[in-house]
Amino acid sequence: MKYDRFINIQTFVVMFFFASCLIACEENFEASPINEDNYIISDELLGYLTSQEGKRTVSSVEFRDAGSTLFYLNTSKKVSQDCSVTLVYDETALDAYNIKNQTDYKAFPERCVTIDNGGKLTISAEYRKSEALKISYRSDNSLNAEDTYVIPLVIDSKSTEITIPLSEQSHLIFVKDLTSIPDCHKSTGAQIISCMEVNDTNPLNNLCFTLKNSNKPLIDMVILFAANINYDTEKQKVYIYNNPNVQHLLSNRKKYLKPLQDRGMKVLLGIVGNHDRAAVGNLADPTAKAFAQEVKAMCEAYQLDGVFMDDEHSSEMHPAPLGFVDSSSKAAARLCYEIKQAMPERIIAVYVYKTTYSLPSVDGHLAGEYVDYGIHDYGRSSDLSGNYPGMPKAHMALWSQEFHNQIGTEVTEEQLRNARNNGYLSHMIFAMDPMRQGFEVSELLEMQKIAKAYFDDELVYDGKPYKKDW
Repeated sequence: MKYDRFINIQTFVVMFFFASCLIACEENFEASPINEDNYIISDELLGYLTSQEGKRTVSSVEFRDAGSTLFYLNTSKKVSQDCSVTLVYDETALDAYNIKNQTDYKAFPERCVTIDNGGKLTISAEYRKSEALKISYRSDNSLNAEDTYVIPLVIDSKSTEITIPLSEQSHLIFVKDLTSIPDCHKSTGAQIISCMEVNDTNPLNNLCFTLKNSNKPLIDMVILFAANINYDTEKQKVYIYNNPNVQHLLSNRKKYLKPLQDRGMKVLLGIVGNHDRAAVGNLADPTAKAFAQEVKAMCEAYQLDGVFMDDEHSSEMHPAPLGFVDSSSKAAARLCYEIKQAMPERIIAVYVYKTTYSLPSVDGHLAGEYVDYGIHDYGRSSDLSGNYPGMPKAHMALWSQEFHNQIGTEVTEEQLRNARNNGYLSHMIFAMDPMRQGFEVSELLEMQKIAKAYFDDELVYDGKPYKKDW
């Protein structure tokens, strides 16, 4: 995603042909259709739970004051008679998770959780899915906004007809109570993602833009572009390398990152290749699992909200050396899955490019279960349901724009508004910099267009940009 990468006409034609042949804040997302037949291959009548976003074993929510989410009981085929299970709060599920993953998540207080209908979920005869069961939660002023808590749910099944696989018998909701922190949420539900080229630009510039009517920040999510995935030949391990610019921001997070989070913005770390053998899409399974722990440690150390995976700029070796495989979407999917397993409460976003262009299922989990956002390449606008099955349309970022070289800026306000009206509620801008010459006659006009299209509002720029001061 570096702004000196251009797509020539020939490359664009090939990509276009290839693409044509490939045919949680408190929001009600429209999830992409999920074809369970892709991963349910038993003759038994299997039952499993899904959240309103289609997540089967873990999900995450954020709320202020109070919130709720919906759950469904599903079966692998139609039931011949009414079948019921009961969903209950049970901390033993969290205890087992903490032991397995060597984590220490705390339970969300049971007194603050309400499960409607006594937790009963029923699938009527000749159906495969139950009506929704509502689970509500509230703040009681005892929870720390910087911590993640878990609502542990267990299926108590007395049914002799439905078999609930052991791996599907519990569901953990990772919860953040943000009551004490302002939010960026706007009435339309759209989210603007600002991917910052931090070698040149101060990320605090994202604070300069608000909406006139709501007074909310225009930007919802900031990506620090970028850290690198590298290989240490002496230690023979893959690790995260932060160049001096990235490391300065992380080491001084209270000055550069916390002000963004205090306004409700999410801060993600971009991870991209760095001209050696390590890449987002070529790690062997054990290597991916180990690197996922590096990612988790980095996010925890600097209180980051997640990562953005971009498979570019690596120099892979052929044949693949020990610990690596030939590049593939399968390997990229495994890495993203392992990162999500390591930190389920954090955001995993991917660039719709190279090995992360489309991701297959991993261990029976569709891409939409382990990847939260798909961010299109500049100027692209196709639906991503086939690329990441199960991903909510609201988390598919269409019409991405690169501001330094004005790539993708030909998109019209009408096209952006149509994307919003069709449920595509994410949009990415790259390399925004108010200190750049000509900002007010180029980039600012694009941001005004975004404000109108996605929020029916007027952009307010305070005219006080932050220079790079390190």
